Amino acid sequence: MDPQQLKSIMGSGLLSFPLTDFDADGNFNARGYVERLEWLAPYGATALFAAGGTGEFFSLTGDEYPAIIKTAVDTCRGKVPIIAGAGGPTRFAIACAQAAEKAGAHGVLLLPHYLTEAGQEGLAAHVEAICRSVKFGVIVYNRAQSRLMPETLAKLAERNPNLVGFKDGIGDIELMSSIYMRMGDRFAYLGGLPTAEVYAAAYKALGTPVYSSAVFNFIPKTAMQFYEAVRTDDMATQHRLLRDFFMPYLAIRNRGHGYAVSIVKAGAKLVGHDAGPVRAPLTDLKPDEMAELDQLIKALGPQ
Repeated sequence: MDPQQLKSIMGSGLLSFPLTDFDADGNFNARGYVERLEWLAPYGATALFAAGGTGEFFSLTGDEYPAIIKTAVDTCRGKVPIIAGAGGPTRFAIACAQAAEKAGAHGVLLLPHYLTEAGQEGLAAHVEAICRSVKFGVIVYNRAQSRLMPETLAKLAERNPNLVGFKDGIGDIELMSSIYMRMGDRFAYLGGLPTAEVYAAAYKALGTPVYSSAVFNFIPKTAMQFYEAVRTDDMATQHRLLRDFFMPYLAIRNRGHGYAVSIVKAGAKLVGHDAGPVRAPLTDLKPDEMAELDQLIKALGPQ
């Protein structure tokens, strides 16, 4: 896919990050992953991010990654575009991006490099190295230790035509506004804070009407309903779902570090699409938390 086509795809609609299926021993479960993607594809997401944050990219090995992306591409071919997650150290991120391009993914989301702090010059060199290693489109993710400033993004965009998207996972409104005012329509923009629905209306007002939904993994009908309410400025529906589901959901999610992923796997299990356990260092929800989540899901009705 041409980078500009990827940019166009990101310009509207709901995006989501499928869980990565593991078996009881924590190994990649390809059959379960195929069944998951086949279940989610018809619900209407604009694109799916394989091996993203919710897909536990941070726990995957270099040997596992290509098979996961290829499975996603092969399963969703002709149904929904696949954007691959990539990140970590520069050379590892390049290897992932190139493997994703070889597998037929439509672009890559560049996740943070993790642990080490780095200045703008170093971050720019990291992003540019990935952009120059592939021909398809790259979306950069501002989050954690990877925080690109407007001036840095402008220089990167000038030198790298295939850098076409920006995802925000920080929530700094001043910074987000500065980036949008500086870059304008050079990028497609994506809201990427955990449980993005809570911030969706505010980000739409900032010029970022598109976001990625984690709950799409277990309540896809409701996730699409909420997106439609954001798209049409239906505040009554947004407030009802925020009050009745999302705020109680956040109360459970906020009880444990890493629960932003764990609670999604728990939800998938409760609706009959078990993706297996999370990998360490994440931990699964406790039985009482599972019971609370089950009540919230059932109150929404059939999906």
